[in-house]
Amino acid sequence: MDQTYTPREAGAAAKATTARPDVTVFFDQRTFSAQYVVADPATGKCAIIDPVLDFDEKSGSTSTENADRLLAFVAGNGLELEWILDTHPHADHFSAASYLKEKTGRPIAIGERVIEVQKLWKTIYNWPEFKADGSQWDRLFADGDTFTIGSLPARVMFSPGHTLASITYVIGDAAFVHDTLFMPDSGTARCDFPGGSAERLWKSIQDILSLPDETRIFVGHDYQPGGREPRFESTVAEQKASNTHMSKCETEADFVAVREARDRTLPMPKLILHALQVNMNAGQLPAPETNGKRYLKFPLNALEGASWG
Repeated sequence: MDQTYTPREAGAAAKATTARPDVTVFFDQRTFSAQYVVADPATGKCAIIDPVLDFDEKSGSTSTENADRLLAFVAGNGLELEWILDTHPHADHFSAASYLKEKTGRPIAIGERVIEVQKLWKTIYNWPEFKADGSQWDRLFADGDTFTIGSLPARVMFSPGHTLASITYVIGDAAFVHDTLFMPDSGTARCDFPGGSAERLWKSIQDILSLPDETRIFVGHDYQPGGREPRFESTVAEQKASNTHMSKCETEADFVAVREARDRTLPMPKLILHALQVNMNAGQLPAPETNGKRYLKFPLNALEGASWG
C-alpha cells in the first residue's frame, strides 16, 4: 500500500526562501521507493523525481496508481510541473517518466551516462536494434549542469558507484541522492550491479558530504530497519556523524572492504531483469506484438555469481 509523508519542516512556509524547496515524498511500500514532488514556494513551479510505474511480477500487471497520485497532488495544490527527473535507471521498480510525459507534455531527464548503461544492458538483453544514445529522454544532464525549477537554482552532481549513470540533484538546500546514501541507520548503496563500483561510490559520497552541513539529504529508498516508520530526510551533518558505514570507515579501503563484503551476501533485486529493459528506455514499456500484448524479455544466467536469496 502506498503512503504519503511530508518530511519535517517541508511545510514550514515561514522558513521557506527561494532557495528552500517544499518537498513532499510519496512512499511506495511495495518497492520501498521514495518519489518526490519538489516545489518552489515562490512560483508554484515543481519537479517530480523518481516516479514509480506500478508492476506486479506475479501477475504481469501494470498500473499507474503511483504516478496518478503524483499528478493529483500537483493539480490539487495548484502547482505547475516543469520537469520529470530520474536519478538513474532503477533496478527495483519501473520508471513512470514516459507515462508522466505523455500525460503532461513536460520534459523528462536523466544523467548523460545512461548511455553507458544502455550499451551494457543492450548486450545483456541481446537487443541489437535498441538505440543506445539517450535519445529516449529530452535532456541528458552532465556533471555540473544547472537548471531551474521556478526560481529555485538546481545543479547536477555525477554520483556513480551504485550504477554507471547515477546523479544527484541539488535543488536549493536539498540534495536528492537516490541510492548513494540511505538514512544513517541503513548505510550506503550496494555496488554489485553490472557497472557498479565501491571505489566510485566512496568518491561520490565524499562529494555529497562536502555540501554544507545543513543541506537536507533525501534518499531514494527506506527499508525500515527494525520495523521503524519510514524516514527519508536527514542532513549532511547527520550523515557524517552517524551513517552506519561512513561514520565507521575512515578510508576508502575500509569502505570498499565493508561494502564489498556486504554485497556478496545480497541477492539481486527481484525486479532487476524486468526493470532495466524498461528503465533504460525511459520507462517505456515494450511495444505491443501482433496479438496486442506486451512482453518482457528475461535473460537466464545473465548475472553470474549473484547470491541466491
